[in-house]
Amino acid sequence: MPAARRTRAAGLAPASDAPARLRVGIIGAGRVGAVLGAALTAAGHDVVAASGLSAASAERAARLLPGVPLVPADAVVAASDLVVLAVPDDTLPGLVAGLAETGAWRAGQLAFHTSGAHGLAVLAPAAEVGVLALALHPAMTFSGAPEDADRLEGAPFGVTSRPEHRPVAETLVLEMGGEPFFVDEADRGLYHAALVTGANHLVTLVAEAADLLRTAGVGDPARVLAPLLTAALDNGLRRGDRGLTGPVSRGDVGTVGAHLDTLAERAPGSVAAYVAMARRTTERALAAGRLKRHEGAPLLDLLAGHVPGSLASERAEG
Repeated sequence: MPAARRTRAAGLAPASDAPARLRVGIIGAGRVGAVLGAALTAAGHDVVAASGLSAASAERAARLLPGVPLVPADAVVAASDLVVLAVPDDTLPGLVAGLAETGAWRAGQLAFHTSGAHGLAVLAPAAEVGVLALALHPAMTFSGAPEDADRLEGAPFGVTSRPEHRPVAETLVLEMGGEPFFVDEADRGLYHAALVTGANHLVTLVAEAADLLRTAGVGDPARVLAPLLTAALDNGLRRGDRGLTGPVSRGDVGTVGAHLDTLAERAPGSVAAYVAMARRTTERALAAGRLKRHEGAPLLDLLAGHVPGSLASERAEG
């Protein structure tokens, strides 16, 4: 891809000699849709319509898609050559089917959705009438903050398409500033579960750790956690299970037991999460050879006795 095209896709104004090539409509001008619309505008396309129900969507559209009218979804489709479907996973099937039932889709259009959980099957009602259907999922977190537009630069996009449509999918991703990689239709669910585990659950773990530090009297948890978590993330990405440290990796049953006792007393709502993660960490450490079987077995026995509602837990409490 030419360097000039990449620069425009990063969020800068389009070059004067780059005419709009496609009329683009955004259904779901939320955290993702508005950002992608802005990237497509910067790449030389013309965003002509968008839809969004919330006040936040209207504000975001006004900021990222200035001058673009907010209209109903069927009007977005009617006005567009390329339709971007950036709606929640559970909403997508009904939306695509509903638009098909009203005859909104037309042959020759392009449409892509941004859902990680869905592949091409959800777009079948549109494809059946001749729409070129793509699944382009930015593997990036969007918070609704102004810096979201910058996060597209170099962001990986999980792409699912028919083989003959791969050049179209790749071009669109590159124009938006991203880097495409291909995910088979059958693997789409597992792909999305992996990203949720890595990103969404990570946020929960960080917030949980910060809450526990506050309970322990630490006034600025972020200052304590930032260097530790940065190093841990780097170790995990570079070394995988070999980057594991801490009491589980050492087989320190006493320390893990003490943690459980402390959590039960000071933060009982955190016990189940600690047990689940410690158990999975032990299993992975065993599989990777970080723990010997005789070291891991006592840990697993200890954790089994602290599963809420389990017979072992009830016996331990009795």
